[in-house]
Amino acid sequence: MKAKFLIPLILFVVLIVFLAIGLNRDPHEVPSPLINKPAPAFEVPQLADPTKSFSPASMKGQVWILNVWASWCVACREEHPVLVELAKSQVAPVVGLDYKDKREDAMAMLAKQGNPYLLSVFDANGRVGIDYGVYGVPETYVIDKEGVIRFKHIGPLTIDILNQKIFPLISELKK
Repeated sequence: MKAKFLIPLILFVVLIVFLAIGLNRDPHEVPSPLINKPAPAFEVPQLADPTKSFSPASMKGQVWILNVWASWCVACREEHPVLVELAKSQVAPVVGLDYKDKREDAMAMLAKQGNPYLLSVFDANGRVGIDYGVYGVPETYVIDKEGVIRFKHIGPLTIDILNQKIFPLISELKK
């Protein structure tokens, strides 16, 4: 008779433990299997000029930032002023990846809010985002001189994240 009540009690305790562990994790710190691995190769058209394309291979030899964004993304609009400040700092080139968007909407957003990107590329079908393991926009990657992903941030960047994580990392990677 006691075993009848013991099994549900044990299952309930196990469930509570898993819930407690999950609630104590930062959703922006989702581990990426791509950290310390070569950035996936791609070649897609540039947002502003579809006759020109971009490939990460063109960034070899320099530390750079890939920011995944979209005009339909509310968090991307919140993050945008931080990206503008990041671009002004000129600590590293910032390349935008416009994810599953409409070209005209993306161009209108950049025209209205300012364009922090060295250039933006257009990932209309989300294929590049899938290769990078994008969970949702915005996401930001720091890629080293050899084309290896060294950092991934999920969600909007903040000045604190720039100062505490990204700027020190870029400084170290440039050595």
